[in-house]
Amino acid sequence: MVRKFNPEINKVYFINQYTLFHILSGSGSIQVDFKNYTDWKDKAIYLEKGQYIKFLSEDFEVRTIEFPNKDVFENRDVRVLFKHLISLGYINFKECVDCEKYLSQSLFEGNTRQIMDVSLKQWFWQNPFNASKSEYQIIFDIKDVIDKEYPNHLTNAELEALFRENGYQAHALIKDKLGITVKSMLEEKRLVESKKDVAFTDKSIQEVSYDMGFKDPAYFNRVFKKRTGYSPTQFRENFDFERKDPFVEDLVFLLREHHMQERSLAFYADKMNLSVKALAKKTRDKMNDSLGRLIRNELINTSKKLLSSDASVKEISIALGFEEPNHFSSFFKQYTGSNPSKFKLEKVQGNAPFL
Repeated sequence: MVRKFNPEINKVYFINQYTLFHILSGSGSIQVDFKNYTDWKDKAIYLEKGQYIKFLSEDFEVRTIEFPNKDVFENRDVRVLFKHLISLGYINFKECVDCEKYLSQSLFEGNTRQIMDVSLKQWFWQNPFNASKSEYQIIFDIKDVIDKEYPNHLTNAELEALFRENGYQAHALIKDKLGITVKSMLEEKRLVESKKDVAFTDKSIQEVSYDMGFKDPAYFNRVFKKRTGYSPTQFRENFDFERKDPFVEDLVFLLREHHMQERSLAFYADKMNLSVKALAKKTRDKMNDSLGRLIRNELINTSKKLLSSDASVKEISIALGFEEPNHFSSFFKQYTGSNPSKFKLEKVQGNAPFL
C-alpha cells in the first residue's frame, strides 16, 4: 500500500508492516527507536516491524510503501535496508539515478518491488561500512542472531560458540567494520526493546525485567537507570507517547517563530513559564535532545532555505542576527562542512550536497 501524508507532530507511528518512508519535505528532526536524526529531505528510510517513528516538526510530508512479508524476504540482501546496525540507515534519492524515476506517484505505486531493488543497489554503492558483499552477509547473519538472542543474556564465550557453529569470526569482523563490539550491539538491542516495553505497554516493570531476561527486577532497574539516566518508571512518565502533554508542540512553535532573533535559553524558558534548568531537563526528557541543538538546527535549516534565494550571504547573516558575515560563515561551515558561498553556488547549479 502506498500513501502520501503529513504526519502529526510528536505522534508515535508504530511500524506494523515492513515500510519505506520517503521524506519528501520537512526541516525538523525525526525520531526512530529513541534516537533523533536531522536533515532527511529526499531520503528514504526502511523500517521493520516493531520499530516506531516520530516527527518532531509540523512541516513534514512523507510518502510510504508497505511491503508484504513475502516480498521482503524473497532476497536475503534486503536485510541491509531494514536492519540498522549502528544508527538509522537511509537511501539518498538525489544520489541514485535509478531511484529518481520512481519519484512520481504513479511510478512509485506501480513498482514497489523495483524500488526495493534499486535501493539495494544504491545502498551497496554507498557502502557505509566499506565491507564486501560476503562480509555484509556475515554481519547481518550476526545481527539476526542478536535480534533473536538478546533476552538470553549470553556471555561472550556463549556468543562466540554460537557464531563459531555457523562458521563466523564474528567479533573481529564487527569490530573492524562497525567499530563496535558484538557485546555492545547485544546490549543496545536489549536496551531499545526494554525502552519499548516500558514506554509503550502497560506491563509492570517486573514483567518487563523478566521478559528481557533479568531474574532480579531491582538489577534491571539499576542497569536501565545507568544506561538512560532514569528509572523505568521515570522513563515511562517522561516519554508520554499518548501525547497528553503539549510541551513539544509549544516549544517547536516558539523555535520556529523566534530562532532568527533569539538564541537565549532564558528567552524560551520565560515563554514556557519554566526555569532554564527545568526547560533544559524537560526538553531532554521529551525530545531526546538539547534546547541549544534544537535552536541550532532551526538556524541551519533556515540558512539553507535563504541560501537558495536571491539574498546575498551578507543579507542572510543580518537576517539571522549574526553581527558579521564571517561569523555566520564560520557557524555554517562548522555545522555543515561547507561555507555559505559554496553551498549557494552549488544550490543554484542544482547539485548542492545534502549536509
